[in-house]
Amino acid sequence: MTKPTSSPTTALNSPASFVALLPLFVFLGLFIGAGLYFQSQGVDYAFYQLPSVIAILPAIVLAVMLSKQKINQAIETFIEGIGHSNIIAMCLIYLLAGAFAAVAKATGGVDATVALGLSFIPSNLLLPGFFVIAAFIATSMGTSMGTIAAVAPVALGVADQAQIDYALMAGAVMSGALFGDNLSIISDTTIAATRTQGCEMKDKFRENLVFSIPASIITLVLFALAGQGQADIAAQDIDILKVLPYLTILVLAVAGLNVFVVLSLGIVFAGATGVFTSEYTVIQMGNDIYTGFTNMQEIFILSMLVGGLAALMQQQGGLTFVSQLIERLIGRFSKANGEASTRASELGMAAIVAATNTCVANNTVSIVVTGDIAKELAQKHGVSPKRAASILDIFACIIQGLIPHGAQALLIASVFTISPLTAVSNAWYCMVLAVTAVAIVILRKRA
Repeated sequence: MTKPTSSPTTALNSPASFVALLPLFVFLGLFIGAGLYFQSQGVDYAFYQLPSVIAILPAIVLAVMLSKQKINQAIETFIEGIGHSNIIAMCLIYLLAGAFAAVAKATGGVDATVALGLSFIPSNLLLPGFFVIAAFIATSMGTSMGTIAAVAPVALGVADQAQIDYALMAGAVMSGALFGDNLSIISDTTIAATRTQGCEMKDKFRENLVFSIPASIITLVLFALAGQGQADIAAQDIDILKVLPYLTILVLAVAGLNVFVVLSLGIVFAGATGVFTSEYTVIQMGNDIYTGFTNMQEIFILSMLVGGLAALMQQQGGLTFVSQLIERLIGRFSKANGEASTRASELGMAAIVAATNTCVANNTVSIVVTGDIAKELAQKHGVSPKRAASILDIFACIIQGLIPHGAQALLIASVFTISPLTAVSNAWYCMVLAVTAVAIVILRKRA
């Protein structure tokens, strides 16, 4: 994948202005406020009742009104932010990733992968086994929500049969789904992190392994030690051919092939698999591709609107204000230059994306919102783009798995009929990853 040019919001050279951040606070206030209100009313998926793409509209209007430019110039700045190559490339990748996930699911790829995983799970290692199944599917599909929707019902049935505590099984599935989503090359969080930081997906993938592999091993051990009961799982019908599209895109992407080519080949391969192994037709494939596009509609539109809003805030000095504030905090805990400054900068990136994700309950949105500030910090303090992208994705993933108002917790809680708080309290991978990631950032040697 060709490295993107600098974002219009990267050069934070406007005079610092706290007022320029007010539109962002309006967006977060509306989104969080609506979520808290609906939550107090006992509404399911409270934080998703007011779509984020609607909550951001008043913020955009305010940003235009606050601009010192003439109205036509302010709108032009907004449009330039929307139309920047980073934003457009990100949105196109969202569409292709959604199309692949939809076609692969429709052709039986998800069911085949679950069946394959179940055939290898020892009867006394069901918890770590479902962690691995969910992790593989999420890495392949690039979506934790899609993985939970596919795996959770199967895991619930197995938990009933083996008399495993629902909370533990839900935690294993949720942990694996977030592990895979965070690591996946076609995940929307990876797309957002790599595009905002200007690095290759394969490089961010390899950097993520430094954090995720130790955390996943520890998590597997914990789930193995916590294992309850066992069940003899009936033999599954396994269709290896339907698993191959997932394996193909993983291999090609890690090998460094352009992500647009990888996803396009994955869509064609998944569709061809369905055509040759079932009654799946080319017309159905076209409809499923369109379904995949529509599944990405919200994050597609939101990414464009956030790009425009960020351009306005940059022009008005809002991002400069945040950058300078973080710089002062970094300066208090590090030397002016050198390894300590780099370490403090990485912790600053982690803190700002974690705080943002706690508010918006969406790891992709938090990365998009904080991406330009993180890039500026990385450039000033010698943090490589791949490491900056990895830190953004890692800490957004951690928070996403620990907030009870996140979509993943709400979905798996509804499947297992437990509370979202119970679900996140058993998402052990996110807890282990938090400790592991902070330790690595603090102790890791810099080149």
